[in-house]
Amino acid sequence: MIERMTRVTNNQKAQGRRTVTVLGSTGSIGLSTVDVLLRERDAYDIMALTAHSRVDALIEQALHVRPRRAVIGDERHYGRLREGLAGSGIEAAAGSDAVVEAACMDAEWVMAAIVGATALRPVMAAVQRGCTLALANKETLVCAGHLILEAARRHGTTIIPVDSEHSAIFQVFEQEHIDSIDKIILTASGGPFWNCRQAELVRVTPRQALAHPNWDMGAKISIDSATMMNKGLEFIEACQLFPVAQSQIEVVIHPQSIVHSGVCYKDGSFLAQMGVPDMRTPISYALGWPRRMDSPVKTLDLTDITTLTFHKTDDSKFPSLALARQCQQQGGSAPIILNAANEVAVEAFLQERIGFCDIFAVVEETLADSTSNKPTTLEDVFACDEKARQDARAWVTHKNTHMRASVVGG
Repeated sequence: MIERMTRVTNNQKAQGRRTVTVLGSTGSIGLSTVDVLLRERDAYDIMALTAHSRVDALIEQALHVRPRRAVIGDERHYGRLREGLAGSGIEAAAGSDAVVEAACMDAEWVMAAIVGATALRPVMAAVQRGCTLALANKETLVCAGHLILEAARRHGTTIIPVDSEHSAIFQVFEQEHIDSIDKIILTASGGPFWNCRQAELVRVTPRQALAHPNWDMGAKISIDSATMMNKGLEFIEACQLFPVAQSQIEVVIHPQSIVHSGVCYKDGSFLAQMGVPDMRTPISYALGWPRRMDSPVKTLDLTDITTLTFHKTDDSKFPSLALARQCQQQGGSAPIILNAANEVAVEAFLQERIGFCDIFAVVEETLADSTSNKPTTLEDVFACDEKARQDARAWVTHKNTHMRASVVGG
């Protein structure tokens, strides 16, 4: 659960530049974060930027932002990074350990925007320093929520959610009046196919699935939005972040992506956060918290809004939400298995090795064939994650083999 710290954290000091690290700076969230930082460049001292493999983008970004250190996770690109930063005074480093070391640098505010389970080690390293952590990585809480949140409590770390939905809830969640909360409303755009017939989903291509109607996002999260798995993972996150029962979290489809989520109170009030769909809003909120800062985002003009619609979800077309609820209820390593199998399935779909609806099948079959035990360390999490990935890859291979046999035999 998120606890609103009343102590004055380092990044709230009235004087001096705030020190900042961006983990995953070349992804969609990272790029938006850097854009926000550059609007008030003199207010921040950038400690480190990290990327996985987009070395040219990292070089260009580093030369513009001037961090103390730039880190590429894929060691094969170290030579290119060092060459590109030669003479700049920016330290170059490479490898997964170097990413963790970047998280350990003395930054007061850390953006965790690395995609996937590889974020767990650097996020834990940042949490154990007692910084303010802007959390944009879903896998952190889905796979290791109890470990991360316990470490945050132990080290006095403040976690500010950056997902637009969780940021919205955080902004209107009255921590001091938890008993007055009826339920949380988690909104979902529904992606590009929410109102398609089930028969149409079978023919969906990666190109179609990547075309989100409202948000500009990376490939993985765009596919997750199309399958509604993104909302399933956010449901699990919400269960970790906010002290309400699982039954008190409701997901509704809101195609316009204007109401980003909200909280219903027992007196009949519904407090929601609204705004144009732009990730720089929750990023700015996390960067300025507990105050609000200027943002480059266009102010919402209510007179421009002609329609706001809300619809029930359909588990028969999009089983992701039902699977996520099942995993949250089961607990243990079930959410880890869900996430790992989904990552493998999404990658296979993007490579056109399986169809769109096969993503659900791979996840469901991997969960059915797995046993769930509660991990007590990050090593337990990684072991479970790897086992689930192996099982999911086996299902993908089996699916491909079966499809080829059908073509030959047919």
